[in-house]
Amino acid sequence: MQYISTRGGGEPKTYSEALLEGLAIDGGLLVPERLPVVDAATLESWRGLGYAELATEVLGLFATDIPRDDLAALCAAAYSPEVFAAPVPLTPIGDGISLVGLSEGPTLAFKDMAMQFLGQALEYALERTGGVLNIVGATSGDTGSAAEHALRGKDRISVFMLSPQGRMSAFQRAQMYSLQDANVHNIAVDGVFDDCQNLVKDLAGDLDFKNAQHLGAVNSINLARITAQVVYYFWAWLRATDAVAPSERAGFEVSFAVPSGNFGNILSGFFARGMGLPIRRLVLAANENNVLDEFFRTGVYRPRSAAQTLATSSPSMDISKASNLERFIYDLVGRDAERVRAAWSDLASSGSFDFTADLDRFADEFGIVSGTSTHADRLATIRAVHEKTGTIIDPHTADGVKVAREFVEDGVPMLVLETAKPEKFGETITEALGIELPLSAELQALLAAPQRVTEIPNDEAVLREIIETSALH
Repeated sequence: MQYISTRGGGEPKTYSEALLEGLAIDGGLLVPERLPVVDAATLESWRGLGYAELATEVLGLFATDIPRDDLAALCAAAYSPEVFAAPVPLTPIGDGISLVGLSEGPTLAFKDMAMQFLGQALEYALERTGGVLNIVGATSGDTGSAAEHALRGKDRISVFMLSPQGRMSAFQRAQMYSLQDANVHNIAVDGVFDDCQNLVKDLAGDLDFKNAQHLGAVNSINLARITAQVVYYFWAWLRATDAVAPSERAGFEVSFAVPSGNFGNILSGFFARGMGLPIRRLVLAANENNVLDEFFRTGVYRPRSAAQTLATSSPSMDISKASNLERFIYDLVGRDAERVRAAWSDLASSGSFDFTADLDRFADEFGIVSGTSTHADRLATIRAVHEKTGTIIDPHTADGVKVAREFVEDGVPMLVLETAKPEKFGETITEALGIELPLSAELQALLAAPQRVTEIPNDEAVLREIIETSALH
């Protein structure tokens, strides 16, 4: 299996090379030359596997350059009971909707599901090349802590994680800034997530600087993140169909609702669907920063400026420029790299691009539909789910549930991908339910721990100086 750029440049890469490279050499994103296909018999043969074993099977279709025994060891370490409290439970909440419990990892957010594997895989690849890697990433809330907890203390890896000043919850800041490991560098940028992401892409696009400083990525621009997330779509389908008669399982469709900001999580579902997993609908749930919802409803992609990007009560989705949309556009245009380059040229020159001619294909061919949720919707959804089931969901998951309800179909299970534990967003839960969530002694200690962070202006030169001073070589 080889990996190529959405913009057509550079030589094909192996999985391990793609893992270490992050952004493609021409500024595009790496994608598989072709998606592997899983037939019904193979899918059924995976039903009895544990999560780590299933991850080995699914990731083995992508990471063909990693020996199977080595890959199995990486997955076993990433998804051990010591790391994850439970193996992705499905929790019914009524009206044909179930939650897919992705927040059982060390940072209580779905990002752990891919990041724990990424940490193992990066270390494995670097040990075999004898190299080092300086990760430069951007986070809107959960990616940063998941990456830092997966990579902390690793000898060959340093992490420079950019976050927007004042745009994350207190819990999210504590999970990142309280880490004292020498290889973890937290950098708070005076701006929004898109400013942080732009800085990361600008540095990655400077090939001389990227090579000299051994830069890599853990954002979902790193293809390994996307492939690791594909696994839980297969897991959730298998669990959702356990009760279906064996004679009816082949082709039994489910839908997934995915809270989305950077289009990475739902892109993994898009890949899973392309691999043959019976997915009827991929329901994209946006918050008030609903650039993606606008695109899938109108065909026009029009990112907003930093000043127009709202600070909301689902802060991990406060994103207006969705990096991973480029991977979807690549398939939309028939994998024509020239058309991808033309779209991003239009975006640079006019601030938008237009695929209204392809609007009907979004749902009909690719299964993608979308909707928007507001702060009032989040509060109402959190209340409704709690009153009906006793379950408390976080505000991002509430966005997913709210939009999912608009697309429920008889006989088609609707699976909402849980984003995080509600404890990470206590203020919103209190506003919705009038209660304060009890925190364990461990979480209380986390919030009280001293924090270490460097605040900088939205200035590439300042960031470059920090990296040049502290990077591994």
